Amino acid sequence: MIDSEGFRANVGIVLSNDAGQVFWAKRTGQDGWQFPQGGIKANETAESAMYRELREEVGLLPKHVEIIGCTNDWLKYWLPEKFIRHNSMPLCIGQKQIWYLLKLVADETNIDLSYSKKPEFDHWEWIEYWSPASKVIEFKRNVYEQALNEFAPFLFP
Repeated sequence: MIDSEGFRANVGIVLSNDAGQVFWAKRTGQDGWQFPQGGIKANETAESAMYRELREEVGLLPKHVEIIGCTNDWLKYWLPEKFIRHNSMPLCIGQKQIWYLLKLVADETNIDLSYSKKPEFDHWEWIEYWSPASKVIEFKRNVYEQALNEFAPFLFP
């Protein structure tokens, strides 16, 4: 779903463990690492999209996680010009995202990157909470910083 301003509605997922680390995944066949994320389909709530993406990308079910929080508003990023598909309509210039902070409440052996027919990720690891903001591709950094700042009080009161 792309809004009238050209932003695709999307969810982002920060999955944490008991040690306050976060799930960090490498995109299949690429060098880029990121948090799980994905589009919100028509007639789908942000929360149901989050659970669908969690299953598709990480192999986890709702029973494997607990929702700790979500962002109060949409967080937006603009795509660099080289990533904009000018021949597709409506034109998408970026993404607006509702982010969720989840805690893994099941054993990490439930994580299955190969659950999907076309896996999004081929490797994952737990990393220090603040690391993703400086490691993610540059055009997503501001959104990552905003989400992590908003969620930090939940994990580090």
